[in-house]
Amino acid sequence: MDNYSPFDDRVCLDCGEPIRGRSDKKFCDDQCRNSYNNKVNRIHELTILKTNKILRKNRSILSRLSPAGKTIIPRKYLELSGFDFDHFTKLYRSKNGNTYYIVYDHGYMPISADKIIIASNEEDMQ
Repeated sequence: MDNYSPFDDRVCLDCGEPIRGRSDKKFCDDQCRNSYNNKVNRIHELTILKTNKILRKNRSILSRLSPAGKTIIPRKYLELSGFDFDHFTKLYRSKNGNTYYIVYDHGYMPISADKIIIASNEEDMQ
């Protein structure tokens, strides 16, 4: 083999063209580097946007079903409204040991298989 270098097999991560230059170079030019990074970041941004959309919808449902204070409702109301029980912003354990699922500033706690308490502030979660 005459003048073969393992670096000759490198290709641009964006366009697939052969790369010439430094051994640690990943892109053939700035345009490909920017294009690649924009694609990668777009995927992450879409995930964040999708999650925030679900959280905003959950908060809106809780707010509508319990406009002030503490309310006990059938779980079915949340389900029929499109509430996503897998998305919440944090867990809150009250002084008496109850665990509330918090969605921004509203919380809910299952009290049975078919009943849920919704609280619109931390004082109502005690």
